[in-house]
Amino acid sequence: MGAGEAGLKDGRYVLVRKLGDGAQGDTFEGVDKREGKLVAVKRFSVKGASKWKDVGLAEREARVLASLSHPTVPKYIDHFEENGTLYLVMEKIEGESLAARRKRAARFGEDDAIRLLRDAAAMFEHIHPKIVHRDLKPGNVIRKPDGSYAFVDFGAVRDRLRTDGGSTIVGTFGFMAPEQFQGRAQPASDVFGIGATIVAMLTGIDPEDLPHKGLRIDVRAALKGKVSDELVTTLEQMTDPDPDTRPQTIPALGARPAPVVKKREEDAPALTERFSGIGAALWRLVPIGWILVGLAWWLAPHVFARDLMVGMVIFTILASRSRRKREEREQRKRIRHQERDRLRVQVQAVRVDEPIEEEEESSGRARRKQAR
Repeated sequence: MGAGEAGLKDGRYVLVRKLGDGAQGDTFEGVDKREGKLVAVKRFSVKGASKWKDVGLAEREARVLASLSHPTVPKYIDHFEENGTLYLVMEKIEGESLAARRKRAARFGEDDAIRLLRDAAAMFEHIHPKIVHRDLKPGNVIRKPDGSYAFVDFGAVRDRLRTDGGSTIVGTFGFMAPEQFQGRAQPASDVFGIGATIVAMLTGIDPEDLPHKGLRIDVRAALKGKVSDELVTTLEQMTDPDPDTRPQTIPALGARPAPVVKKREEDAPALTERFSGIGAALWRLVPIGWILVGLAWWLAPHVFARDLMVGMVIFTILASRSRRKREEREQRKRIRHQERDRLRVQVQAVRVDEPIEEEEESSGRARRKQAR
């Protein structure tokens, strides 16, 4: 483990074992020998950094944790640079990530979802006046032994009060709100992340692989019969792709106002989808019907043939309208799939290379010069 075996910062911190690795650095369990406590130590090598953005994100995480104090967030302890490596020391949250629990198929039911909603609401109330997390997902949610939840990895946060632009696209596909693809993260984006996390935990399926209606996760279809209708409605609101109609935070359970039911245009096709096959069959019968009308005109009394012809005209109009609506629905479905594929390509493209804000880039260069 390198420097950790001899101790860091004059022997105060000793790395014990690796807990995990991420985009910004590796995380270890360590011991604070001065305080006699277990700590979590996030390590990032400055020498190996391909972009100053990565250094800036590490420094930003230290600043953010130092400004927060809440039971759902790890406490900041220390940060320093040693031998070309940045270290962030924080409270070690005892427990297991939801990603690890999902991997071993641990149970996650409605009671767990409600507890997570309550703890997330408390965390949002504390952090959202200052920052937006931007990367809430199962891997960044820790279930403590007492059943409560904590939220980690604040390396992707955005200062909510910044007005100078320069926001980067940060997040994890499937758990990112659509507005984050445009770099417009806001408190409602974190609401989406928690909603998508809960749906993924209840179904065992990643959000992008769940049934969709347009850009909206079909929560009702995904959770049919698994949880209460009240929870389904809440999760539908939280995963609304439109940030203007999505809640900005999570209302306290038991005190939630009645959900606002708004008409969704994507629900309309579902009412007639079951009749699309019948409409297609009727359209195929139109030529046969006109042949029968012609035969009746020559073989039957003219009054009967005239009535049959009027009926056939009406039948043709209805069959034609049914066919046109079916083609319009299929066209809209193709457009929605194309839009979803376009968003996936966008996030894969920006995930590799993102610009960083000017002030963080310049501060990183200054630190590099000092280190030399």
